[in-house]
This record gives sequence, structure tokens and C-alpha cells, in this order.
Amino acid sequence: MKEDELMYLTGFGNEHMTEAVPGTLPVGQNAPQRPPCGLYTEQISGTAFTTPRAENRRSWLYRIRPSAMHPAFRQIENGLIRSAPFCEAPPPPNRLRWNPLPFPDEPVDFVDGLVTLGGNGEASSRIGIALHIYRATKPMDDRVFYDADGELLIVPQSGRLHLATELGVIEAGPGDFAVIPRGIKFRAALPDGRARGYVCENYGPLFRLPELGPIGANGLANPRDFRTPVAAFEDADRATQVLAKFEGNLWAAEFDHSPLDVVAWHGNYAPYAYDLSRFNTMGTLSFDHPDPSIFTVMTSPSDVPGTANCDFVIFPPRWLVAEHTFRPPWFHRNFMNEFMGLVHGVYDAKAEGFLPGGASLHNCMSAHGPDRVTFERAVAAELKPQKIEDALAFMFETRMVIRPTRFALETGTLQRDYDACWAGFERMFNG
Repeated sequence: MKEDELMYLTGFGNEHMTEAVPGTLPVGQNAPQRPPCGLYTEQISGTAFTTPRAENRRSWLYRIRPSAMHPAFRQIENGLIRSAPFCEAPPPPNRLRWNPLPFPDEPVDFVDGLVTLGGNGEASSRIGIALHIYRATKPMDDRVFYDADGELLIVPQSGRLHLATELGVIEAGPGDFAVIPRGIKFRAALPDGRARGYVCENYGPLFRLPELGPIGANGLANPRDFRTPVAAFEDADRATQVLAKFEGNLWAAEFDHSPLDVVAWHGNYAPYAYDLSRFNTMGTLSFDHPDPSIFTVMTSPSDVPGTANCDFVIFPPRWLVAEHTFRPPWFHRNFMNEFMGLVHGVYDAKAEGFLPGGASLHNCMSAHGPDRVTFERAVAAELKPQKIEDALAFMFETRMVIRPTRFALETGTLQRDYDACWAGFERMFNG
């Protein structure tokens, strides 16, 4: 991989221009008759050609060989990867929670270590999401992957990922998230030897920053803090296996060269990463616990205004100052469906049982909220200003019920006694 820099700060969704070899980026037109340095011109479109300009995503790539130069793909085993529609088992109304999935005993890379916990929608119809856990113990040597079904929002929990993509290199570790757009080829290496985390495979509209409404012009995630790669390329005539996820199944083809050979590119369809410590958290300065939507980092909208295909929400370190208020999340039943993960620390609504690397699922109208220990502490607490520190939890909230896979319902990491954390609430009514 030839590169001068790994990452740099830029504006999210803006037009980018980068070249690994000076003079390889054409000036004045996208597809000249003979591109500089004998490169091939290629456009990758992440949206339809006629999508409104504000939402249109495409990039022009100038590469050593055209992407069309490859043999036929053959279908391979899916392993524990599943895709929409999810119909392996009836979705229960029960609250579900999982301990962290252990690392496999045998060496596995990012793709082979993927396990699907559930999802919703229909990949072919471009709606819904799938939720996966990755557990990688070896790098993707001479192997690359692309997902034609959706974009991948990756939340590392343990260990860093070094993601070499067609458009350059990005790195993400615990406390970051990274997005690999639909169709972009990439290879995952492991600077720390192994890595585990969460993946939201978004079939629907591309993730974007939410509107700020009455918050105003500033706050939440700022566009300037998103990182995109500089151009970097592999000029390698060696056998490379290319894996594709297409219509829910895995396929493989043997290339005689590395497809990560883009020397220059410009556009607004590219991988990106973000340091979640840069999120400008909003909250109440008077009373009441605000709805979790105030912590939205990214959103994939639906055709129903205000009802997301998927919201990516975080619960980062922050000050709590509300008076006369039950400060943890209150008891709740929700139209939306909530999948939560914990990167590190202790989530403020649970005293125990919700572990880093674990996950929970509270589907539509399933009652949930603080466990009994957290409730008792909160109602007895002296309400001084309090800072939640050394904790980072997140939520994927979606309008459609998340249907668990058979693996998710049968794995030994499923906490069969999760309901017990709400047992034993005493009758306090004295009216």
C-alpha cells in the first residue's frame, strides 16, 4: 500500500479530491479520452443518478485496472451471516440480552468471524438493517470484501481495525465508528492482534447527519470532525480472493491482482470514520430526562418523517444536572425497536449484567428501563451535579421489529434470566 498519510480531517459528505501520485487526478473533466499515467476511469454511484443533488453520492476513481476485469463469482457458505428477510424463528416480545460472544478458537478474519444476531426489512427492497458481531483473530491476507446489500457502520469494542479500502486507509478503534459504503472493497487488518465489535448493515437510505431543528447551527456531531482516507493503492499482481455479499449470500472470485488499485479519486462517496469523544452532547439544564434521540450521531431516514429506518445513538460521558428528576432512563415502552451495545464502562440504567461487548434487544412495546438496584439508587440519590465518566454505550433504533436469528435465540451467551433484573419491585402505593 503506497501512502503518505493514513487519515486526515475533512467535512462529512463534501466533495473530496486526493491523489497518491501527483498529476494522476484529471483537471477539468471526469473522463478524459486518455486519463493521466495510463489509468482507467470509473464512477461508483452510491445513489441513483437522478437523486437530488443534496443527497447524491458518487465518486470518480482513476485506477490501474477496471473493476470489470475479473472472472465469475461462485457462491460459498454463509457461515453465521444472515440477511433480510429474517424468518428463521418467530420474534418474541421478550426482552433479550447477550453476554459478549467469545473469540473463536480457530483463526478467523473479519468476514469469517461475523455472526448475525438479527435484523428487519428486505435487502432487495433497500429497507431495514441487519445487526452483526465481528470477532477477528487474523488479518484478511490476500482477501478483500464488499457488500452489495448495504453500507456497513462498524463500532469497534475491543482492538483496532486497519481498513484498507479502494479509496485509501482508515483506522478505527474502541471509541470510534467507521462506515464502509455499499460496494466499496476493503481488507481488515488487526494492529492489536484481534478485534471485536458491532456492525449495522444498513439496507436503507445512506446514513447522514440528523437535522438539528431548534438546537440551531451547532451541536451533536460536527461535519469537520469526520475522517476520510487519502488516496493509496496496491500495484500488486498476486492472487486475491474477492468476497461479495449479494442478495443475502456470500460469493467469491479469484482475481489475479489486488483490486485496491485506485491511484486518485474525487467525489463524495467514500469511507469515513469519527471519534465519538468529539460528539457535542446535549441535555437538560432544568428537569426531566430527555428522549434518547438527543444523542443521535447518524440517521438513515425513512419515507415517514421523523421515523428512522435506523438511528445511531450514543450514551457518552456527560454531566447530569437535572433537579427534581429521576436521572437514569425511565421505565419505557416504545414504538421503535432498540438494539444496544456497550463499548466500555457501565451503562447508567443497569447496575450489572450488561457487559462490554454484550448486547440487548427491546422490541416494539416491550417494557424496559432501569433495573431494581439502579431504581433504588436513583430515587435515594442526592441530586448534585454528577458526571458519567469512563462509559460508552450506543443504540441502533429502528422503526421495524428486529427479528432475532436462530443463533441469537439459541446461543449460550443469551441471558436466560434477563427478566429477573426487574423482579422484586415493592409496592409503594400509599394512596
